[in-house]
Amino acid sequence: MKPEDLKAVRAFVKECLDGRHTELDALDDKPSDVYERFRETGLANWWLPEEFGGRGLTLEDSVGIVNEIAYGDAGAAFTLFISVLGTSMVQLYGSDELKARYLEPMAARGSFCATLGSEREAGSELGRIGTVVRTEGDELVVTGEKFFSTNTDFADFLIVVARSAEDSEAYHAVLIPRDTPGVEIVKRWDVIGLRASHTYQVALNDCRVPAGNRLDGSGLRLLEIGLNASRILIAATAIGIARRVRDHCMTYARTKPLRDGVLMDNPVFAQRLGQMEMWIDVMKSHCLRAARDYDTIMADPSAPALFHRQGTLKSALTAKMFCGQAGWEVASVGSEMFGGLGYTDDLPIGKLLRDVRYVSVVEGGDDVLRDLLYSRYVIPVPRRS
Repeated sequence: MKPEDLKAVRAFVKECLDGRHTELDALDDKPSDVYERFRETGLANWWLPEEFGGRGLTLEDSVGIVNEIAYGDAGAAFTLFISVLGTSMVQLYGSDELKARYLEPMAARGSFCATLGSEREAGSELGRIGTVVRTEGDELVVTGEKFFSTNTDFADFLIVVARSAEDSEAYHAVLIPRDTPGVEIVKRWDVIGLRASHTYQVALNDCRVPAGNRLDGSGLRLLEIGLNASRILIAATAIGIARRVRDHCMTYARTKPLRDGVLMDNPVFAQRLGQMEMWIDVMKSHCLRAARDYDTIMADPSAPALFHRQGTLKSALTAKMFCGQAGWEVASVGSEMFGGLGYTDDLPIGKLLRDVRYVSVVEGGDDVLRDLLYSRYVIPVPRRS
């Protein structure tokens, strides 16, 4: 990434996100002006490979970009990077035709895609997915309902994980263009944080696509692989939120009277801010390490096979878990420093507290990831299922 790229991101944050916390926290239409302004930076979908017309920036670069955008608004950041989940699945396991037909236009337009895995009954047990894909001649027909999916209504295409009608033990990942008949938005979720993002419940009613729209491999395994990148970038949003909390606390402390001086001079405040800085520094270091682990595999010509063997990266799990927990600690301490005002919506600190909570909830809550970490990386290899 060039220095001017990060400079452009910071200018975007200052011009388009600063001072808009109330507006971006409202459950209104998507802030199209924000996305259009980001496209003008030339960095929309910055991770897409150069061969498809993208910038080809690494996940390590992405951590820096997401950190900066999340400093302005984590919901806007989530919208702008979450397409990496679906595009990485297509990049690694889609046919050359699918890559050319769908990734190249995304790079050119700076548009979005969505990934549909979650269901009401299945929850985090994706093996219980009820959405079904059946084969009819040279077409795939997908039917079911997905519970949580971000960007779906304005996406170019959807990556849907479904159970095979022909083999109940098999799962597929199918690319469905957004304008396919049968794709229905049931509702937009009224979430407590990240309200600038748009997450939907979606019904799929006999959606027909060519058989070639199926990605190569088990749909559950492909989803697991795609989650590596998005989980690392979700963790990176916690860094931006924590930095913003720290800076709000510093600004407040400069003028808040306390005894014979101001809060800034209080040793307890200094200790709390020093602890915040430690958390922020470790969060950033671990996110960058996880991103480098991911980039090392992606740079290998055998990346699809390597990821298929590896599945979930340990560092991606630990980065998301640690950053979610540390970010929550920073936001909680920051909220307390404002006293009663920290429990209101009059100041941005309340929004930041709600925003950071999502890191420990989406794409696998902490208890789910603890179990995954234990079963994959703690139990001795011979005893693993």
